[in-house]
Amino acid sequence: MKIDLHEDYFRSVMFGLQDGLVSTTGVVVGISAGVSDQAIIILASFVAVSVEASSMAAGQYSSEKAVHQLDKSGKHKDSLIIGASLMFFSYLGAGFVPISPFLIFTPEVARVVSISVALMVLFVIGYFKGRIVKERALRSAVEMLVIGGLATVIGLVVGNFLKV
Repeated sequence: MKIDLHEDYFRSVMFGLQDGLVSTTGVVVGISAGVSDQAIIILASFVAVSVEASSMAAGQYSSEKAVHQLDKSGKHKDSLIIGASLMFFSYLGAGFVPISPFLIFTPEVARVVSISVALMVLFVIGYFKGRIVKERALRSAVEMLVIGGLATVIGLVVGNFLKV
């Protein structure tokens, strides 16, 4: 089966990458700001990214199925399984980016590395998205960076506020 850059698949990948980076970075830095035990940070992060990736894939499947059912013209030809799989693997892969520094560095150092790398990756993804859709790539990159940065700040604020 030939798979083109179908807009539904592109949406699944972009949504998975952005949300995987943003949500997981917020969760990881929030947890690391709230607790100092590296094992708890890593465990909670892996549980969160696994559950979130599965939930996003299930939501992708269900919502896209509803669109297929609503569309009586038959113009939606994308595979629900492919869309859900793209969402799952995009989310999971992107989610490992902010977790990885916690496997290498102390929580204090890992938090800074995690935020920095996640924001850089968001910028790069935004840039390439802009190039693919033939819009201003730099604007797309900055937009994705700002959105991700705000979610990361929220995670840090909540983690520091509820520190245990």
